[in-house]
Amino acid sequence: MDPNETPEPRSNNSRVLLWVALVLVLLGINGVLFYLNQQKGQQNEVLTTEVKAKDSKLQEQIKQYEALKADFERQSSELQALGLSNDSLESKIAGVNADLLKLRSFKAGSFSIAQQNLFKKRAQNLEGQLRKKDDDIAQLKKDNESLYTETTTLKEKQNKLTDTISTVVRSNKELSEKVSVASRLQADNIHVAIITSKNKEKEDDKEEFKAKRVEKVKITANLARNDVSPKETKAIYLRILEPDGAALYNLSTGGGTFTVDGQEAFYTQKQDVVYDNTRQKLEFVYAKGAEYKKGLHTVELYESGQLMGKTTFTLK
Repeated sequence: MDPNETPEPRSNNSRVLLWVALVLVLLGINGVLFYLNQQKGQQNEVLTTEVKAKDSKLQEQIKQYEALKADFERQSSELQALGLSNDSLESKIAGVNADLLKLRSFKAGSFSIAQQNLFKKRAQNLEGQLRKKDDDIAQLKKDNESLYTETTTLKEKQNKLTDTISTVVRSNKELSEKVSVASRLQADNIHVAIITSKNKEKEDDKEEFKAKRVEKVKITANLARNDVSPKETKAIYLRILEPDGAALYNLSTGGGTFTVDGQEAFYTQKQDVVYDNTRQKLEFVYAKGAEYKKGLHTVELYESGQLMGKTTFTLK
């Protein structure tokens, strides 16, 4: 055997050991890599969970602030419906809008615990203010309803009082009209006679006279009893109407104008009589101062513009 030759079995063993060591190293490296990858995956899962949780909190906060905004706007509308305004509510709405803009600006995962707590505390404070304002509005509505009820009741009473007053006024007016009608004087026993140029008085049951003999016309009557009419001075008007309907009228003999049924009319003579409800007698004597027309003449007596009575006489 040649002493310089290396034994072959030893060489083969060394190679085997080297390969085994290499394999072991590779397995170790793979094991470390597998472990590191597993740890990284777990960390990623944790981070993803945390991001989702923060994003969920963020969305909850956004919804909460949106609800707060809607409630504050509702309160503002309710106050306006009551005819009121509230600057503090407008300020709160503006503040909630600003918070919403800030919340929506956060990215997923950037909503920190401190920020969550800050917005949560602010939301709780706003909710407390919201509840208090709701209570105030509810009380205002209740007060308004009570006031409306009181106002309605007062209005109903006022309407009833107005109706009562109107009824009383109407009744008084009707009564006054009845009294006015009842107090009108009436003339009884109206009689016509003539006075000739020789100053002789002529009467006729038919009240027919010759025109050429008439110098004056004499009218007599009695004022009928009337217990309603006040005892006072009464203006009595005489109208003598010629056949053509024209009233005999002369200022120099006491004629003038007065109002009958709202219109101006001529009267022949006028007397002021103190009425004493004793059927006192009236007497008028009228001289035309010219020839009388032939035909049917009408005699009318008036007081306060109301016809008291009338008769006729004929001149032939």
